[in-house]
Amino acid sequence: MKKLLGIFGLLVFLCAFTAINEPNFLTAFNIENNLKRIGPFGIISIGALFVIVTGGIDLSIGSVVGLVGVLVPWLLKERGFSVPATLATVVIVSIGIGLLHGLLITKLKLQPFVVTLCGLMVYRSQARFIANETTQGFGNDYTGLKSVLVGRIPSEGGIPWGDSSFAIPTAFVIMAGLAVVAAIFLNKTIYGRYLLALGRNEQAARFSGINTDRMVIVAYILCSLFAGLGGIIFALEVNSVQPSNQGAGYEMYAIAGAVLGGCSLRGGEGSILGVVIGSAVVQVLYNAIVLLGISSTLEGTIIGLVILGGVISDELFKRLAAARRAAREARLATAGDDA
Repeated sequence: MKKLLGIFGLLVFLCAFTAINEPNFLTAFNIENNLKRIGPFGIISIGALFVIVTGGIDLSIGSVVGLVGVLVPWLLKERGFSVPATLATVVIVSIGIGLLHGLLITKLKLQPFVVTLCGLMVYRSQARFIANETTQGFGNDYTGLKSVLVGRIPSEGGIPWGDSSFAIPTAFVIMAGLAVVAAIFLNKTIYGRYLLALGRNEQAARFSGINTDRMVIVAYILCSLFAGLGGIIFALEVNSVQPSNQGAGYEMYAIAGAVLGGCSLRGGEGSILGVVIGSAVVQVLYNAIVLLGISSTLEGTIIGLVILGGVISDELFKRLAAARRAAREARLATAGDDA
């Protein structure tokens, strides 16, 4: 709870600071644009959480986003697939990628860093090969699909300060729905507790009867599946997909959202709500950089320093908590000896 309050406080501070220095931050257009970005980035960050809580990492998220982003318009326009067949195909591809990662990590005992780093390069290359280095797009077609995944839901009366043009992006609503499902899975099901137990102590989890290999595979499947779902939304939003850079670097945003949201890179700790708030922090920070006229070349520096600060704070709090526990146990042991 303290971590959630801390990251939420950071989000409130960023919003207040930016709004004071740039009033356009609170316009309906800008708020809607932020929610639109938080939606798909929140989805891929939730996917990253499932891997991180097991103590793993997935560096291929951005390339999976790019591959799926290329496949959707390519299958629809070039291959004549129907919308259901296209969506089913890219979902199967995403699941297959996660399954491959999980099998390589569990059965061949390869390091997740190496497996997913190779995936980062392979899937990007495949996207470029499939598209033959040409831009893939939807044009003015598939308006129904776009309205469902990247449309707008008009709000009653707009926003409180009088702008009636505000609407809620459907991508944000989809992310919120997936977050609820993911939170129930992680916190209320036996398999979610298995994932957390695996991250805390894999050997103890194995000795307790948990099929740790299966849970690792499930984690990587979920991560790739969420990356694929995010890839569909990203592709429909931009409407014109460039295979060489679609999704490039998005794995960093996903990992950043998860880490800022309270996920420990050592595993065993994570909150879906925290990840959603962490994703919002990253996107609001990006928006603040643009609105305040800060050079875009410093974007990586600022976001990287914020992430580093979050990781350092998390480590310091853990050490402080461990020291307090040790001191308390020492006092109790001393009191027991005196008795």
